[in-house]
Amino acid sequence: MTSASARVDAWLWAVRVYKTRSAATAACRAGHVRVNGERAKAAQPVHPGDELRVRISGFDRILVVRAPISKRVGAEPAAAALEDRTPPRDPVPVLAKRDRGAGRPTKRERREIDRLRGRDAVSGDDEP
Repeated sequence: MTSASARVDAWLWAVRVYKTRSAATAACRAGHVRVNGERAKAAQPVHPGDELRVRISGFDRILVVRAPISKRVGAEPAAAALEDRTPPRDPVPVLAKRDRGAGRPTKRERREIDRLRGRDAVSGDDEP
């Protein structure tokens, strides 16, 4: 390997896209990494200007290689080694909490409803 290239799995690990190199390798094997539109194997070299599409948690990240590094570096050099062209995600809607009265009544609430309707749950009478 020349100094102008690095393995794709090592580069993804070095620029902190994946926490471990084995996770980056597994992503390559699973087909979640594409280099210039083609599925990438873990040992494929990346060069400056290559575009990587990495699928993480169901979303694609679009990264451009600025500097091919293969050793893990600090946050600032790692950020300088890539250009993130990922479009901003739509905000995830926050699910509202369920209202207390919504949905199926609890067992206690069903008993209270039966008492109000005049049904006696102990005797098993279902007729009003």
